[in-house]
Formats: sequence, C-alpha cells, structure tokens
Amino acid sequence: MLLWAPALAGEKGLGYTPRKLRHLQGITLRNLTLSPPSPARSRGKTIDDEALPFNLKTPAKVVALRENRQLGHSRSSADLRPIQEAAKASAKASEDESVISATQDERGGSPNGSSGVNSSKPTRPTFARLRRRSTMEWSGASPQQRQKKLEDVTAARMADTFFSLHVVAAEDPIYVSEEVPKAMNPNFRDFDLNIWGAAITRLDELSIKFWSKTEAMEEHQLLVELTLSLRSLTFIGRTLDGFHHPLPQNCILFHLSDGFYTTFTDMPADEPTPFPHPRGKAASNKVLPTSSFDALLRLSKLDDSIQDAIATRERISDELNCLLQDHQVPLWEKQRVAEADESLEEVQYATLTLRKQLNHVRRKRDDLQISLHRRRDLMKAGRGGIAKTQDFVRDTTEQLEHEREALQRTKDDITNQRRRVCEDLQKVYPIDPVPNKTLAFTIRGLHLPNSADLDDANPEMVAAALGYIAHVLHLVSLYLDYPLPYPVQPRSSSSTIYDHISMNILPDGRAFPLFVKGAIRYRFEYGVFLLNKDIDILLCGKFGVKILDIRQTLPNLKHLLYLATAGKGELPARKAGGIRGLLRAGGGGGSSMPPYSRTTSQESSASSVTHDGPRGVGHEKMLVGKIQAPNGKAQNGGAVGSLQKSAALQTSKLRDSL
Repeated sequence: MLLWAPALAGEKGLGYTPRKLRHLQGITLRNLTLSPPSPARSRGKTIDDEALPFNLKTPAKVVALRENRQLGHSRSSADLRPIQEAAKASAKASEDESVISATQDERGGSPNGSSGVNSSKPTRPTFARLRRRSTMEWSGASPQQRQKKLEDVTAARMADTFFSLHVVAAEDPIYVSEEVPKAMNPNFRDFDLNIWGAAITRLDELSIKFWSKTEAMEEHQLLVELTLSLRSLTFIGRTLDGFHHPLPQNCILFHLSDGFYTTFTDMPADEPTPFPHPRGKAASNKVLPTSSFDALLRLSKLDDSIQDAIATRERISDELNCLLQDHQVPLWEKQRVAEADESLEEVQYATLTLRKQLNHVRRKRDDLQISLHRRRDLMKAGRGGIAKTQDFVRDTTEQLEHEREALQRTKDDITNQRRRVCEDLQKVYPIDPVPNKTLAFTIRGLHLPNSADLDDANPEMVAAALGYIAHVLHLVSLYLDYPLPYPVQPRSSSSTIYDHISMNILPDGRAFPLFVKGAIRYRFEYGVFLLNKDIDILLCGKFGVKILDIRQTLPNLKHLLYLATAGKGELPARKAGGIRGLLRAGGGGGSSMPPYSRTTSQESSASSVTHDGPRGVGHEKMLVGKIQAPNGKAQNGGAVGSLQKSAALQTSKLRDSL
C-alpha cells in the first residue's frame, strides 16, 4: 500500500507561546484517505460542502479556472421523452416559411434580388427543448446494485484507525490510542501525558504514527508517519465551529490546552518577523545610538548582585541541609511523640466507644437473662400441663376405643333400622314389574307409565300413583336424613310439589300439582319433572348413583328403595310399642262409628298432623275407604276382611316407623 501524509519541513511555528507535550490533550484525524491524491487533479476541499460559500474567488482564480475548464458529457438520471411543444414549434416554423416563399414568388423574386429559386441557406435553430439521453453508467440499475455500489464505496473509504505517539527520549511509544472502527473522520479519546514526568512532558518534538486497516486487509498498515515540533503548529481556533478553511487529506488536528492546532501544507509555515518594516519605505542607513558605559556598568553591577544573591541562596540552602542533618534525631523523636499523642487520642476514643458498647451489651444480656428465666418458668408450667394431658390421654384412650365401637354399633343400628323401615315401606308400597313389558312397573297395583307416555293413561290412576310416589319420597327423605330440594306434600291423588329454587317463578305459583284434573297441563308436567328430579338427587347425593333416564319414574324409585334396603346382616326386629293398631270398635250395624275407624286412636291422630296439614288422610281413604260400604257393612265377604286386615297391618307398621 502506498503511504502518504502531509509533512511539514520546518520546526519554527507561527506563534510565540511555548507549546510542550504537557499541553497536548488529544489528536483527531480528518479526511481519511488510504491512497495519495492524483497529481492531475488534487482535491482542495473537504468531503462535505460546508466550505463552498467561504472559498476565496479572486478574478485571477476565476480566469485560471475558465482556461483549465474541460468539456464533459451531460448526465441525466433517465432518458427524456420528446416534448409536444417542440413538435408544435417546428410545425409553426414550417408554415411561416411556406407563407414567405409564396409571397416572394408572387413578387417575382426574393428580397435580395435573386430569383424564386430556393437558396441553400440553413434554417435557424428552434427554441424548443431538445431531447436528452441518459449518460450515467448505472442510471437504470436495480436497488440491489445501487446498494452494492454504495457498500463498495463506503468500504473503500472507511477503515479501522488508531495512532501512537513517540519521542526520542523513549524507545517505546508513550501513548497508544484506542481503535476507532469504520470511520472517515475518527475521533479519539483525550489523554494525559503528565504521568511520564517532566523529562517527557517538557519536550516539544514528537512523532505520530497512524495505523489503519480496511475489510480487504488482514493486518494494520502504516498510514501516516509525521515528525514535527509543536512550535510549528498553526492555531485554528478554540473550537472548530467557526473554522471553515478546507482541510487537506489525512489532516491531523492537535487538541492543546488553549485550542486546536494543525499543520497545513498549503499555508506558509515561516515565522514572521516581530518588527516588520513599513511598506513603501526604504531602509535608512542612519546609525542609531547604543547603550552608554554607565548603563553597561550598572547592568554589570546588577548582574554581579544577582550572582551574589544566587550564591547566598545556595549557601543558606546548604546550611539548612546541614542543620537538618545534625538535628535529624530530635526531629524524628518529635515526630514520633506527635504520632504517639495522636495514636493515644485514637486509643482513648476507641476505649470510650468500646465501653459504651460493653454497657449496651450488658444491658442486653440482663434483658435476655430475664426473658430466659420467664421462658423457663413457662416451659416448666407447660411441661406440667403436658404431663397431665398425657395422663388424661392414657386414661381416656381405652374409653375412646369403647366409644368408637359404640359409635360404630350405633351407626350400624341406624343403618339397619333404616333398612328395616325402607323394607317395610317397600312392603307397604310394593313396586312390581308388569309381565311381558320392559321397564313397566306398578305401585300398589296402579300402573304408571313413563313421563313421556302420561297422555294415554287414566288421569285418576296417574294421580293416585303419583301420590303414592310423593308419599314414598317424603318418607324416604326423612328416614335417610336427606332433605329434598323440591319438597312434596303427599295428599294421595291431590298431591303437590314445591319449587323454592327457581328465580323466574312468582311466590304464589311455586306449588305444582301432581294430578291432571283441574290443573294446567304444563304445570302438571313440570311437577312430574320435579318429582323425577328428587329421585335423581336422592340417588346421586346419598348413594352416588347416576341414573340414565330421568323419565323412568317407577324404575328409578324401585332402584332407590333397593339401595336403601341393601346391607350386611339380617334385618332387626321392630321394637314393641308404637301404634297399637286399628282397634275394632264392634261390628253392630247400629254403631255410630264404622269398623276400623281411626278416630279412637289418639296416638294416630297426633302422628298424622304435619306442618302442611293432616297427613295420611288420603292414604286412609285408599287403604280403608275402598273396602267399606256406605252403611258400614263389609262387601265381598272374606276377601274384604282380608284386605282390611292387611291394610290395618301395613298402616300400623308405617305409623310405628314414624
């Protein structure tokens, strides 16, 4: 690679202020160029165009530029199409020429005295704009090609740069800067050379080496090597904001404590004379007077006085050094005494601080001891309580086992009693399958179809069967201690069911009938749905069984009773007592009370009253009313008597279970 840098041959500067290395604070490189400029055309300005308005344009420079100007091809970004204005202008010009030629023919000649023959004089050029053609090498290039060309130009002009400072008194560089990546005008950090001492910082000459590396290079190469004296630098200002002079390529700017300096190759570097002669006047040959003898004598005496003062100063300095050497031990002892006093004060202060800390620690220790004693007392009392509790636990462990066994026996007894009661309830309300029909059952001989087939059944039979089912559900919920979400009021064939959960129902309309006669059809269907939902909730909540079809009323109820009566062991016997049965009041026809009347049983009357009114009235009618004649005599002889006995037995069992 060709190395080139602007050099300055001369050590004298333009200023008189002494500039040393201690004043140097930073270095900046401007207009980085990796190759020397072409000798045919040297660049005399910076890369940017900010300096254009400030260029000096003298008449001589303008004339020189005109003489050296060369013609070049015009360039445009795209081919221009023909303009309609040019076509119109050419057409108008041709019409004017035809009119002029016709007039000349009529007059017999041309204005110049020639004949009517057309001359060979060329036509004038028109003022219409001519079409231009594109002459740029890559005017029609794609965006990818333009981007590639821009990256190539950038890579060719930018490089990674750093510099090093060298002096004659040191073999190694005294400073190596950081590397600034990919920049044309790299700015380096400021530095301080005072760490090298006066032997280096008092010098005014140094050598600068700039090293650069592009993407195409493998190693850094020397770009600029410049040896100069700081006295030869040119002051350009305290800041670069007001400096508009064009900088050369690879121009080095020096940051000194009083401003910015540089070296120009196109500016004079000679030091001007301090007293220039006035222009237009010739030098005089007149001899000027010099100093007198008295003045020289006074100067000599003054110099002798200065030398005597310097000698006296040296003598006094030597005497002081001798005194210090002689009294070095006392001075050292005095210094040690001062140090000992200072150390004593520090020790006393540390002792006082430690005593305060010790008192604080002692108070804290006393508080902790008191707290420990209190905790020990509490722990002792707690241990005594724990011992008593352990004794009580040991004493009650055996009793707890007996209680657990008794509790389990009680639970088993409750379960068995529930089984027995449900078994009796299943005998009172037998649910039997209908022969040769799938999922068809009867309750106490009354057939109840599924909820979807209630339209074809007898309304009275459906109402009676639903009353039986409501009564069974009501009793089962009491036996199993599981309240129904939709409570029922069993009244035989006029039973009802309540919905206290739904929010879109008026308070007066929460009772839904379980009979068809005199009721609205959709309310009856909704009541049947709530009845089936009670069966579903009992099966799912109490036994954890999920039914497949909620519309199968009697099959689901039979499944519920089957699960309620399931268990281990035999059923216990019913306890003695309870309702003493339906007493026979006498079979005389003139008796005012019919046989099997329940009005004489006070216990039955008390147990038949519920919160909703008398319970079991409809059931008595079903059990007893159908087997009595209006005049109190039995019908069908022995059959009626057997039915009366079975009804009385079942009613007695039911009342006893309640």
